[in-house]
Amino acid sequence: MKRVMLGNEAIARGAYEAGCLVAAAYPGTPSTEILQNLSKYKEVQSEWSVNEKVAAEVAIGASMAGVRAMAAMKHFGMNVASDAVFPSVYEGVTGALVYICADDPGMNSSGTEPDSRNFAPHMKMPMLEPADSQECKDYTALAFALSEQFDTPVMVRTTTRVNHGSSIVELGERKEVPVRHYERNIMKNTNIPAMARNKHKTVEERIVKLREFSNQTELNREEFHTDELGVICNGISYQYAKEVFGDSASYLKIGFSYPLPDQKLKDFAAKVKKVYVIEELDPYMEEHCKALGIACTGKECLPLWLEYSANIIRKGFGLPTVDAAYQVDGETPVRPASFCAGCPHRGIYHEVSKYGSKIVATGDIGCYALNIHPPFSVTHTMIDMGGSITAGIGFEKAERVAKRNFKVFSFIGDSTFFHSGITGLINAVYNGTKTSIFILDNSTTGMTGHQDNPVTGITLMKEVTTAVSIRKVVEGCGVKPENIRVVDPYDLEATRKVVKEAYESEELFVAIVQQPCALLKPVIAARKGQYCKVNADKCRDCKACINKTACPALMVGEGKVSISAEDCNGCTICKQICPFDAIEKVGETK
Repeated sequence: MKRVMLGNEAIARGAYEAGCLVAAAYPGTPSTEILQNLSKYKEVQSEWSVNEKVAAEVAIGASMAGVRAMAAMKHFGMNVASDAVFPSVYEGVTGALVYICADDPGMNSSGTEPDSRNFAPHMKMPMLEPADSQECKDYTALAFALSEQFDTPVMVRTTTRVNHGSSIVELGERKEVPVRHYERNIMKNTNIPAMARNKHKTVEERIVKLREFSNQTELNREEFHTDELGVICNGISYQYAKEVFGDSASYLKIGFSYPLPDQKLKDFAAKVKKVYVIEELDPYMEEHCKALGIACTGKECLPLWLEYSANIIRKGFGLPTVDAAYQVDGETPVRPASFCAGCPHRGIYHEVSKYGSKIVATGDIGCYALNIHPPFSVTHTMIDMGGSITAGIGFEKAERVAKRNFKVFSFIGDSTFFHSGITGLINAVYNGTKTSIFILDNSTTGMTGHQDNPVTGITLMKEVTTAVSIRKVVEGCGVKPENIRVVDPYDLEATRKVVKEAYESEELFVAIVQQPCALLKPVIAARKGQYCKVNADKCRDCKACINKTACPALMVGEGKVSISAEDCNGCTICKQICPFDAIEKVGETK
């Protein structure tokens, strides 16, 4: 049977067909849909973990126990998980262990675009790179087999275009793999120095065998058409190269990219007069080829940044570019990123923005980061998941010396708080920090598409479990109960008071800003029929409602302000802001 599948959907299918029994991830674009799809197969125990390190450790533990296991993450997640992934390479596996790492060239949904291929030689871990959805399924399934064959975790590295591209996939049957025997083996499953020293030698011996495999496997395959030009390429770059050069070039498609196939690379280069290396981001393969003495051209012509396309490759090698098959006359109007209509983050940032230069606001990763834009213009910094609280600690320590008279506010979402904010909060308590921390609890992992997290009490498998109380966690970390507030950001007066308390507090202060995301289906259903409308008789066209909220439900037509009843959910933030009481609420709160 054949189906059109996203690359992520195909990865999930490959894990299912390979007999995977345990899978874990933290949602992060472009990898999110892998676990969402895998959770549909009830034979696989799938979970949203609180962060990627935890996900990797869950998979490692399951592998040690004898079952086939997988952890999926985006490139940032591999940074987080690396503390666990590194030792897992030394320890090897009992049941197969596969890591999926999805890179984001072009930074479609990321703050940086590192090339995760560099993790493979750094960790001494074999790596596969699929180029389409069929290969996503096949390579993932093969990774499980290779993991057990070579007693090592295996990394499958993808990129956004592969993860989110769709192509035809031929489905297979699930392979039920028996749980392997487990017995206590401290020499294998622990890494205290005395036991780990010999393991490095084992890892290096394994790499020799894996390089032999790399030179033999059809995952690294040659497509010979001409001796004039040879192209060494991988992943989505293979698809672009084929589109540009067609049969006027020969190809060495690299699907098993660590260790690289030294002999196969040299043999291929010897058959052609000229060699191009086409790969997104770092010159990972190019530098290896040059180290082997292969004369090749790559980054001299192609950029080191952003996603490639067929036209970027054409332009880089001096070929004429090709117009798009379909074009629209005129330019698409620019729409700045903004909070959704009814977004609860709007209320808190409206009140915080009034403090202007009196505060420094350290921000975090989530859709609330959109407050960086006008009319709020609140956030000063954004580093990584959980970095708001800890960066705030650093700012506060610097302020003790500099005495510039600003207050430090830190903002973090509910899912991000569980991901890596709790340790920062403990650090703040322990070190006597006097910042004010705002935990924005919108009852979901909003930016990646409404995944559940510990605050919702629903697992990835849609099982009802214990909902973790943020307030109790905050208290448990040592924050004084009298310095904790819970506030509804739709209530601007209450929010205003809490922000004032936070500003004036001389101790560590935590505000839990609690209102579900406006786009959650239960919220939409509960607020159906509720919206705000403008009373034209009272409206003075001052546009304070628009200028202070940037709510997309508010519109101006023929100089008059109106509100889209289809978009508005009746949050009343604009109503509370209007100085002329010209906005009215329609519908009753349920």
